[in-house]
Amino acid sequence: MPRGEIDEAWIEEAVRRYRRIETLQAEFDQAVATVEVTIRSPDGLVEVVVTADGRITDVRFLGSLHQRNPRDVAGSVRAAVTAAADAAQWAREKLHNETFAAYRPLAGA
Repeated sequence: MPRGEIDEAWIEEAVRRYRRIETLQAEFDQAVATVEVTIRSPDGLVEVVVTADGRITDVRFLGSLHQRNPRDVAGSVRAAVTAAADAAQWAREKLHNETFAAYRPLAGA
């Protein structure tokens, strides 16, 4: 193609791919807000449900708290919340890889 000419086909392909990326981004945004991961504290006392965007949607105590030291309960909660943050990051990365796996940059870009 002579210098200074516009490659219409390349522009159309770029626009089409841009629109596809916008669609994929919207799907990704929806998924990270709705996909949930459930984790438990190492001692099994606390269960936390977290979305892939890091929002905690539920916290459950799976055992009796009556005979437990408050510091131990607090430690279980901290451990579960920390694990939930890691799980949310893992879920986000997995969703991103799945959503954008087929995307390839334009040749010559």
